Amino acid sequence: MPDLLIELFSEEIPARMQARAAADLKRLMTDGMVEAGLTYAAAHAFVTPRRLALAVEGLAAESPTVTEERKGPRADAPDKAIEGFLRSTGLTRDQLEARETPKGAVLFARITRPGRPAAEIVGEVLEATVRGFPWPKSMRWGGPGLPGEGSLRWVRPLHAILCLLTTEAGAEVVPLDIDGIVAGDTTRGHRFMAPEPFSVTGFEDYAAKLKRAFVLLDPEERAATIRHDAEHLAFAAGLELVPDNGLLAEVAGLVEWPVTLMGEIGARFLDLPPEVLQTSMKEHQKFFSLREPGTGRIVRFVTVANRATEDDGATILAGNRKVLAARLSDALFFWENDLRVATAGMGAWLDKLAHVTFERRLGSQADRIARIAALAREIAPVVGADPELAEQAAQVCKADLASEMVYEFPELQGTMGRHYAEAAGLPPGVAAACEEHYRPLGAADRVPEGPVAQAVALADKLDTLTGFWAIDEKPTGSKDPFALRRAALGVIRILLETGARCRLDRFFEAQLLRHGIHVEGVDGKARDMLHEIIEGIAEHGVFGAAVRTVIEHYGPAHGHASVQKLAEQVPGASDDLLSFFHDRLKVHLRDEGIRHDVIDACLSMEGADDLADVTARARALQAEIGTEEGENLIQGFKRAANILAQAEAADGVAYEFGPDPKFAETEEERALFAALDAADARISPALAAEDYAGAMAAMAALRAPIDAFFEAVQVNTDNPIVRRNRLNLLHRIRETCLQVADLTKLEG
Repeated sequence: MPDLLIELFSEEIPARMQARAAADLKRLMTDGMVEAGLTYAAAHAFVTPRRLALAVEGLAAESPTVTEERKGPRADAPDKAIEGFLRSTGLTRDQLEARETPKGAVLFARITRPGRPAAEIVGEVLEATVRGFPWPKSMRWGGPGLPGEGSLRWVRPLHAILCLLTTEAGAEVVPLDIDGIVAGDTTRGHRFMAPEPFSVTGFEDYAAKLKRAFVLLDPEERAATIRHDAEHLAFAAGLELVPDNGLLAEVAGLVEWPVTLMGEIGARFLDLPPEVLQTSMKEHQKFFSLREPGTGRIVRFVTVANRATEDDGATILAGNRKVLAARLSDALFFWENDLRVATAGMGAWLDKLAHVTFERRLGSQADRIARIAALAREIAPVVGADPELAEQAAQVCKADLASEMVYEFPELQGTMGRHYAEAAGLPPGVAAACEEHYRPLGAADRVPEGPVAQAVALADKLDTLTGFWAIDEKPTGSKDPFALRRAALGVIRILLETGARCRLDRFFEAQLLRHGIHVEGVDGKARDMLHEIIEGIAEHGVFGAAVRTVIEHYGPAHGHASVQKLAEQVPGASDDLLSFFHDRLKVHLRDEGIRHDVIDACLSMEGADDLADVTARARALQAEIGTEEGENLIQGFKRAANILAQAEAADGVAYEFGPDPKFAETEEERALFAALDAADARISPALAAEDYAGAMAAMAALRAPIDAFFEAVQVNTDNPIVRRNRLNLLHRIRETCLQVADLTKLEG
């Protein structure tokens, strides 16, 4: 079976497109060949800045001969119908076979498609792949007599195509001509170190000759080489490499023959914050940072050249240091200017944010800061933070958005806020909150560590969510332009990982009302009274009655129809936002192996806006139903609930009175009464202590007496008094088992 080697040789492919391009080449070629009938054993794609390559092992020598039988019209059908069938099959009338069927004689066509050689199929598939390659951006080039003239588009000018089928008998070039680019068996090595063309006979020969021509074909090998050499240089200098996998992958896509060089940073720049040095060198120069292990100061850099030079990179380093000094001079200028504003109290930045729009309907960044500060003060007790510090941190946490450094490097927002807060002499918790309140930024990111940062992070995310709910800008389908799902998951993770307990709906209503006052333009005494209400909502949950009072005094009759509008909209928006959080909670807990119906069962209980309480119930229920006792208890509960529901529907009454043990006729009944009494004695204190696992364990102990009861007792007996008592006993079973979660929501 032959092996296939393909190389598409071009000008430099942007590093950000390389991994996707290699995957697309493999997918398009293998899918196309398989669809044409060619099987293969394995396929591997490779990419460098100047070439896309694909190696396919164990390719079939030809596609198989395929015979297809197709049913046609009746033998006595009109001539036009038969002629149409003949055209679709490519056969003549005498090649059709008439067969008797229950519906009479029917014509059948037997079509045989002979197999085709692999070279023919590969050429067709490769041409289709090249012409339809899904580059994010592509270009046309060429002119009269130049390769590429015509309609061909590629990310950069495509110079050559190598396409070989290799067998034991030798290598065969696949015939292919795409707009003047004719496939061959030659390629080129490094642009400067080995520019002459050379021929190859197969993949092993190709990879070996490329390495001798100063090209490492495998991007993972290039990345590993860069990492190893950079770490070696750092170790030799008593430093450590700052890890950056994203930069490593990008740089590996910029070079074919990586040569690492270590350079020094000018002494006048060493006092810049390490994040500034690292970001500036990464973004502008693609340099890796080296830091002192003890202090964390970044003192040197590693650059990766695309060639070895006679002077061991001295000229390259000199040029890099010159350019780096210019870049860092700008950073130093920004830093010094920003420090003057920070040490003066950041007032200039906060004033500037009053003219920066957050969202057209939600106001400026200054408006947002005021809302976050008010909410952070209210949330602070939930996470054990000082309300004064939480409010102070919220007031300055966005100030660095107006700084020159963050304007130049937006990815440093928060990080620079911490540095500026420290320079301003603010408390450590406030400075940390300036950086950490953005967390968590993703599933792999940790939550804020300090209570002040946690309070501000919760306030920031809740303000964003309630704001966009207030203007009805919610995520739809896969679209979430404001990252509201991530914000909700961030709130969930902070609450669960810190063990914080709170009733979210009260904070929702308070913040929705703050947004509503701004959006609806409520002013005067109505606004003042609404703000007084807001102060009490988070603590007492008095939204409904308090807002009704405002409506009575400052409603439509007094020109404040917007107040009544808020009274009608806020509760609904709060409920809808809570449902959104419940959906996010299901996603979060799914990774723990908790079933969605288990979460639904817990969400049906009172206090479902306390996500920590819901989670504790769900974990306890999930653990219990995973045991034999728990599973049997659920079945016993459902049996009791079904019998009770049928009886109540048939009799038109509710059996909700306490059953009396004196009407018990069997030992199994009396044992169940005793077991329920014992379970209640354990369940009540467990629920009071929020020990849901203990409560579920006490319920699971009912499994045996419930099973014994149903095996020995007929509930619907002829004695009406005994029947009623037993139905009331089923009601007691149901109520006992529903104290942790609504077990009727469980599937199966």
